[in-house]
Order: sequence, then structure tokens, then C-alpha cells
Amino acid sequence: MNTSPMTRPWPLWIAALLCLAACGDMAQLSVDEGTGSRPRLPPPHTTLLPTVNIAPAQGWPEGAMPRAAAGLQVTALARGMDHPRWLLALSNGDVLVAETNAPTKPAGEGGFMGWVASLVMKRAGAGVPSANRITLLRDVDGDGVAEVRSVLLEGLNSPFGMALIGERLFVANADAVLAFPFRIGDTTIRAPGTKLVELPGGPINHHWTKNLLASADGRTLYVSVGSNSNVAEHGMAVEEGRAAIWAVDVATGAHRVLASGLRNPVGMAWGPDGRTLWTVVNERDELGSDLVPDYLSSVREGGFYGWPYSYFGPNLDARAPASRPDLVASAIVPDYALGPHTASLGLAWSKGSTLPSPFTEGMFIGQHGSWNRRPHSGYKVIFVPFSGGQPTGMPLDVLTGFLSDEGRAFGRPVGVAIDARGALLVADDVGNAVWRVSKPR
Repeated sequence: MNTSPMTRPWPLWIAALLCLAACGDMAQLSVDEGTGSRPRLPPPHTTLLPTVNIAPAQGWPEGAMPRAAAGLQVTALARGMDHPRWLLALSNGDVLVAETNAPTKPAGEGGFMGWVASLVMKRAGAGVPSANRITLLRDVDGDGVAEVRSVLLEGLNSPFGMALIGERLFVANADAVLAFPFRIGDTTIRAPGTKLVELPGGPINHHWTKNLLASADGRTLYVSVGSNSNVAEHGMAVEEGRAAIWAVDVATGAHRVLASGLRNPVGMAWGPDGRTLWTVVNERDELGSDLVPDYLSSVREGGFYGWPYSYFGPNLDARAPASRPDLVASAIVPDYALGPHTASLGLAWSKGSTLPSPFTEGMFIGQHGSWNRRPHSGYKVIFVPFSGGQPTGMPLDVLTGFLSDEGRAFGRPVGVAIDARGALLVADDVGNAVWRVSKPR
């Protein structure tokens, strides 16, 4: 009789595994100590099994919603969606929502740790099949609730980032950027997409989300491409073109790597000068609850940001598959740490926002929440104030209450965007809602 761990009754096995993982480590520093321009970076703390402290997905109880900061109100633009993760707000007030999840992986992909990871993701609410569609929301009467909900595009491949340039809507699938004919006001697209550029995909596709941001002149699309692993444990060959932000020529599809060494850049936004590209990056796991902080940083052309050889500048990671002192010496220190394991994903500059002070100049950031930290971190939307074109001071909470007192997840914020009337929109993939944060009427 086969009695390997993989074939024993899985609830008991998972319980035992999680108990072992719970013996990992406890944070010795607060999230605030791992935040800002000079975060505390203690020595790495590795354990036999990584700390697994996922917030089990529960969903919102009837009538419940997140808590907005003082001076703000929150309403549900839409509920009952299917894993909404990313947003594009259009000039006429319509909002495009990517209802999406990871592509289906081959059976057995990733071996034992891949199997464990899939179970953890299911517990976190991320094990649902991808809806593979873009949905359009329209608030006809201006009351903050979408009366119109239309399937704009379907049959996609784990779509994520979206960008509108002229009368072409660009959508980043997990393995390619597609362009579709689209005019503001359309509620459905029936024409097939044309491929602009292929993106790294394949059977592993560890960080599958690919985001888009258009240049002001519409000639360039910036594409964020995450790594294929935590710290290149599959080797560097499968990391070709990954852990990077690409610059893609909209006319030809020709592309180049703008910046590299960015483990998992997701959200991108133009800064206060309208010319500097900023991104939020998910840093590596399994170095302890206090390492490594995710970060917000400006992106320098040709810049290298450390992954996988070092973190937060020249701090070496002994797990890297090779030594590259030349790259480590050039590794750029990020502008602003966002706390360890916060899973900072969404990013939106405050331009166009009508939210009152102190939320008038800075970056809104959706923090999806930790799985590798005890206690939890993230699970909220924050605002990082800027002064003189740079982040300054400590973040301010904008939207909280995503965790229950027992540590279960009512929701998990992902993408953020400023809508045409200046409100902040938040995609909540566990709560299956899009929230709208605004000034009280």
C-alpha cells in the first residue's frame, strides 16, 4: 500500500504541515520598522519549513464592507464579481475590470512545494478557475453603484493589465499583449485581438500577472513581468526576460528591457512630474517574518534592482544560484520600503483624485496581504505621501477591515485606480467586489 505523504488523507496531512510551518518564526519587528526610506533589515532567519500564516478566505458577511479612513466614505461600485483583480478607469466614467486568476498548471508541476503552494492558495481564496474576461461597469446615475455590467471581452488567457491608446484597447494576457478595437462608450468587443508581443509564459509561469502602462505620447507600452520563482531556484534559464519591466514599441512590437532585478513588479504609475515611472515590487519570501520588505521605487532606465542575488541594494541572498558581485555592486536601493510580505500590488498616483487632505499628493497602494509572516501584514489600502517628488513620512491607512478578529480574510485588495469623478476604486478579489472610496456627500 502506498503511504507516501502525497497519498495520505489530505486534511490530516495539511494540518500536520501547517502545524510544522507554524513553528517557523515570529516577527521581531513591527511592519512600520520595515517601512520607509530606511527600513530595518535584520539578519535572515530561515527555517526547515517556511512560515505559513495565510488568512483563510471567508468573503464579506451580508451588508459588511471595509472601513474607510476618517473623512472618507466607501461604497460598493459592484458586488458578486468573479475574482476581480485589476482596473482601468475610462474618461467617460466606465470602469474595466479584469476578472481573472492564474492559468491552469500541469498536474504535478513544481513537485512537493508546488503542491503545498497550490493548497495554500486555495485556502487564501486564490484556487478558483480564472473567469478569463474583462467586464465593463457603468454608473449611469452617479450614485456610486454600477447599474450596467457588460462582458466586454471573454475567452482570454488570465488577463491582467489594460491600457487604452486612441481607439485600441491593449490587454496583457499571461503570455502575450493583445490589441482590440475599442471606442469609449462601447460595452462589448466582438473583433478578435491582434498580438502585439509575446510575453514569458510557459508551464511554470510563477508570477503570471503582466501589467501595462502607456507612455504619455502613446508610442510605448511598459510591461511588468515577474520572476518565474522565489529566488531563481529553477535556474536562470527560465528567468529570461523576467523580473523586469519591458518597454514595447506600440507600432512594431519591438521590445527591450527597461529595468531588471525586480522580482515581481506589478503596479506601475507615472509620478508627480508625469515622466518618472514608479512601480511596486513584491520581494522574496522564506527569509523570516521580518524580511524582505516589498517596496515602491522609481524606475531608472538600465537599472538593476538586485534580484535574485541581493535585496534592498547590496544585501546578499545566499540562496541565489550563483554569485554576481558585479551586479550586486550596481544594485539600486529602492526609494521606499512597504513592509515585509505585504504583497503590495496596486498602484495609483493621486492626480485627478478629489479625496481630501491628507490624501492629496502621493501614491495609493493596494496591499494584498501576507502568507509568509506571523503576524499578518498588508490586507489594506494605504497612501504614501510625497513631497518634492519623493515619498516621505509614514503611510496612511485608506481602507482597512479586510481581516476578521480571528484572522480570516473578508477580502483582499489588489488593483487601485482613480475614476473619472476623482474617487478611488479598489478591486477586491476575495470579496468579489469593486469598492469606491470618496468624500462624504
